[in-house]
Amino acid sequence: MLDYENWDDTKVNSILAGNRDYFDILKWAYREYQKDIVYACSFGAEGIVLIDLIYKVDKEASIKFLDTGLHFPETYQLIEKVRQRYPTLKIEMVTPGISLKEQAKQHGGELWKENPNLCCQLRKVAPLKEAIAGAKAWITGLRREQSLSRSQTQYINKDDKFRKIKICPLIHWTWDEVLAYIALNKLPYNPLHDQGFPSIGCAPCTRPPQPGADSRSGRWAGLGKTECGLHQS
Repeated sequence: MLDYENWDDTKVNSILAGNRDYFDILKWAYREYQKDIVYACSFGAEGIVLIDLIYKVDKEASIKFLDTGLHFPETYQLIEKVRQRYPTLKIEMVTPGISLKEQAKQHGGELWKENPNLCCQLRKVAPLKEAIAGAKAWITGLRREQSLSRSQTQYINKDDKFRKIKICPLIHWTWDEVLAYIALNKLPYNPLHDQGFPSIGCAPCTRPPQPGADSRSGRWAGLGKTECGLHQS
């Protein structure tokens, strides 16, 4: 089995040679890791596509949602719709070890403004690390088109941050292809996408990007930050 401690470029190249597209990679991942793989889903448009694809491969797959307590109401409503459509999927709401009230006492009422990196560390990075501790691999919906920092993402990645194998089946998909898949398959999706939000995170930190800017530029706008830290070493 390919795992973090035994990463082998030759083996990775061999795997990729036999698995040529997004669905091949997804099927390989579930054959390889079986119950030792987790999908960390934000329930954005890419997430909805991946949930539908994963359901075709493993109807009891483990899906983790990082519930910061700060998401848009539309996001929580979407999760319930997904639960109804895919009742056998194991969707878990992962909550931080520190409540918003405790965080406010320790760091102030709007930590996401004063120190967004710390806020993300407390409410997303640390909870995910604990949630996937027992897994050997995790899946994400990263696409190369989303931003410069994601432009070199591979199908199979050595994740030094969490010491896991990170699988990214949608790296070559465009935004239009994501939306087309949702429309063709009549999948539920977050209505905020129709209001100019290609990337949706916590409500206080998410704005529509400026025309012509990359899809991540509306996250933490004006703070020089486009990643929460989950995909940074």
